[in-house]
Amino acid sequence: MLTTFGVIAVTIMFLSYWTEERSRWLVLIFAVGSGMTSLYSALEEVYPITVIEGLWALVALQRFVKRHQREKIKTGSD
Repeated sequence: MLTTFGVIAVTIMFLSYWTEERSRWLVLIFAVGSGMTSLYSALEEVYPITVIEGLWALVALQRFVKRHQREKIKTGSD
């Protein structure tokens, strides 16, 4: 079951990263996938990967916020 969770998490990361130019929401999905991968590696007790994936999740969240603000200004919507 845990391996299935890991496969799903990494697949979400891969697909959202691959297609992220299509929508800012895919950047957020990448952040969620990174968080899931961090959780998976923590459950597997692979702590260096836990830290790295956690950092990727934070970087992706920052990228989502910046892109969301930029696109909101560009379209003039609230």
